Amino acid sequence: MTCAVGRDPVLELESVSKRFGATEALNHVSLRVERGQTAVLIGESGSGKSTVLRMITGLLYPDTGRVRLDGTHVEPGSVQQLRRRIGYVIQEGGLFPHLTAYDNTALMARHLGWDKDKVAARIAELSALMRLPAEALQRHPRALSGGQRQRVGLMRALMLDPEWLLLDEPLGALDPITRSELQHDLRAIFASLKKTVLIVTHDVGEAAFFGDIIVMMRDGAIVQQGKMEDLLEHPADPFVTRFIQAQLPPLPIRPVSS
Repeated sequence: MTCAVGRDPVLELESVSKRFGATEALNHVSLRVERGQTAVLIGESGSGKSTVLRMITGLLYPDTGRVRLDGTHVEPGSVQQLRRRIGYVIQEGGLFPHLTAYDNTALMARHLGWDKDKVAARIAELSALMRLPAEALQRHPRALSGGQRQRVGLMRALMLDPEWLLLDEPLGALDPITRSELQHDLRAIFASLKKTVLIVTHDVGEAAFFGDIIVMMRDGAIVQQGKMEDLLEHPADPFVTRFIQAQLPPLPIRPVSS
């Protein structure tokens, strides 16, 4: 199924398929996301959501089909340059435990030869954006809370001012209060920075909160895309309804009158 989100896509998968042995991870997936949109991939574990992100970053390459960013094919010859235009965040931030929060954030910029003052100024800007206390920058990941580790992971992803943000279950390991706070902060940041964002989650509420467009996946294929209202009111497949209803709160039990 082709997911036509607009006429001028910045991110495009064209009939992408990928197998791992006998397992079909992606089956002719086509996806288009316009500049400045937030798209959310949602579905069960193993549905292919994270594989899509790995295709976009060039960590995996398709067996068939094409991945394009701003019209450039993601392939071995272009992937290093394209990666510098992508910010990638995984659960818990994926921080290096032997580096401080500051050094984790600065890693790629230092690798590219940024001078010390430019690095410091960018990190100060990002710590203010992410509402991370300055003193937390000198701690190692083990000394940070889960929410702080995730904020540092987001700072590192934003360090080079990328055009695209890819977030793979970024809030899944957080407690409900911290998760809610970060959700609101992130939505405000996406709006202010006008990045093109692709988020992977299994949480229906989170998908509705963030998504300009929601892409439901199952067994390596796209089942339906659209607004949450489209999925609720006009499901393309019974699976869409089952998946959403499984996460709705149960109806309260009424007391039996005597």
